[in-house]
Amino acid sequence: MENKSHALAAGIFVIAVAALLAGLGMWLTRDQTDYQLYELSSKDSVSGLQPQAAVRYKGVAVGKVTHIGFDPQVAGNVLIRIAVNADAPISPTTFATLGYQGVTGLAHVQLDDAEAPLPAPPPGASGLPRLPLHSSSFSQLAEQGPAILGQVQEATQRINTLLGDENQQRFSTALKQLGDAAGSIDQLARRLDNTVTTRLDPALAGVPPLVQDTQQTLQALRQAGSSAATAANDVSQAIRTLQAEGGALDEIAAGAKSLAGAADRFGRVTLPRINHAADETARAARRLGRTASGINDNPQSLIYGPGRSAAGPGEPGFTAPAAQP
Repeated sequence: MENKSHALAAGIFVIAVAALLAGLGMWLTRDQTDYQLYELSSKDSVSGLQPQAAVRYKGVAVGKVTHIGFDPQVAGNVLIRIAVNADAPISPTTFATLGYQGVTGLAHVQLDDAEAPLPAPPPGASGLPRLPLHSSSFSQLAEQGPAILGQVQEATQRINTLLGDENQQRFSTALKQLGDAAGSIDQLARRLDNTVTTRLDPALAGVPPLVQDTQQTLQALRQAGSSAATAANDVSQAIRTLQAEGGALDEIAAGAKSLAGAADRFGRVTLPRINHAADETARAARRLGRTASGINDNPQSLIYGPGRSAAGPGEPGFTAPAAQP
């Protein structure tokens, strides 16, 4: 009987010690962090998200998911309750999204900040503040999945049409024509190579002498340009000399003015006198001609004078000549 009481006491002691150790472990491992509770309401699927899932702010763990259920205020929405460290910088610009860990499909709540403050959702029935929940990249991809599949199907149909028998025949014809064109290009290349060898190379050989002649021509042109510049300077100097006050141009202008005055005086005085003298000379010449004619007809008039001329018919003293037998 005594052995049984000792065994019972030992069992009670072991149980008590085990309970004490369990309580001590729970006390030592208890979470002493001060959390702030928030709620998220989502119309999207939250597959992969489990209670106790991590809550990260820009990749840093700041809390955990405490509850997942349905939103009593919005039919069909999922309500997520999270506990966030009170020291986390939650602000009016903070919003939540669902993030996924690699390819495992495990989800977590990702907190981030927008550039501008966001309108805060109204508190739920529990009175806890709510954070805006944006659709994740996977949700957006799932929403666009039907459109992407439709585009893929349309692209597949176009590829099948492109690879049809008729187009394959066209491709074969095009490839054949391309081969013929390649052959023609090869022939053309050989002709060009022959042309370069037989005609272009000799022409290139004559280029250096041509370049040398060109350089000599350019040097001669430079010398001619220098000479022209010198001549232009001389001409400019001569022009400045001619245009100087009292210079050759002024003397030429004065001589021209004097010549114009002499010409004017000649036209107004001398020329009329010359014309009068010419008229007198002409009259004297006519008189001399008549005198010479009279001397020729009557030479004795040179000694006896002109005398009186015989009366003509109808004049007093006219005597008709006697008739000849």
